[in-house]
Amino acid sequence: MTLPPGFVPDEPSAASATPKDAATVVLARDGAHGIEVFLLRRVLGMAFAGGMSAFPGGGVDRRDADTAVAWTGPEPTWWAERFGCGPELARALVCAAVRETFEEAGVLLAGPDADSVVADTTPYAGARRALVAREASLAEFLAGAGLVLRADLLRPWANWVTPPEEQRRYDARFFLAAVPTGQHADGATSEAEDSAWQRPADALADWQAGRRALLPPTWMTLAELAECGSLARALTVERRIAKIVPRVVRRDGVLRVVLPGDPEYQEAAGHLDARPEDRLEHR
Repeated sequence: MTLPPGFVPDEPSAASATPKDAATVVLARDGAHGIEVFLLRRVLGMAFAGGMSAFPGGGVDRRDADTAVAWTGPEPTWWAERFGCGPELARALVCAAVRETFEEAGVLLAGPDADSVVADTTPYAGARRALVAREASLAEFLAGAGLVLRADLLRPWANWVTPPEEQRRYDARFFLAAVPTGQHADGATSEAEDSAWQRPADALADWQAGRRALLPPTWMTLAELAECGSLARALTVERRIAKIVPRVVRRDGVLRVVLPGDPEYQEAAGHLDARPEDRLEHR
């Protein structure tokens, strides 16, 4: 797979950067012709994945590990088993998933109690701005609003790690969540130029035609969801989650991303120096 248009690897450092823990949330709904997902087109000038279409998400904040968060659904130990990490990190990942989804898409996976979910997020617009500005933590917001985090509305999906060749690296756990009834994803974030709902197959077709730029975790997730066909199937399919670490290789001046299982994967260099003759081609 050749790198998509607009993707330029960061200049390599002497040693591979340590990945930052992150959470990515695939928001989905049933459309007229099957499952649809919510995609954000990241601002072109962003340091990481600028211009790419991606799902809501971001890095874990240290305050996401606050044990004061009112919580219902699978416990952190359950998430830790799925993502192969400790319970403390698992708690922080779930909280980051809920926080980032609210910050970037305006969708709030929380409710007044264990059996309900917010149907209108408009009253929490101020809290959303405070979260984005880091003026409040998720725990503070939920406590002040009398809300409970609904971990049962999330499903573990995948674990992707940015290639070692990148300076900015993320160990991103992917979650799947259905948009709660009554809520609307808006994409009102300074990190995105636009947003849209699309069928996974249509988003992949746009990628193949050069109308969208997608990184491997995004197009792979879209392909998997397209195979599911329906939201109900996607939410109930059993997933075996292992870390996937793409690598970057050069062939005849073309930079390509290879995944585990590709014959070139084991031969991929640990670091890739940029050369003037290198060119990026779309598959």
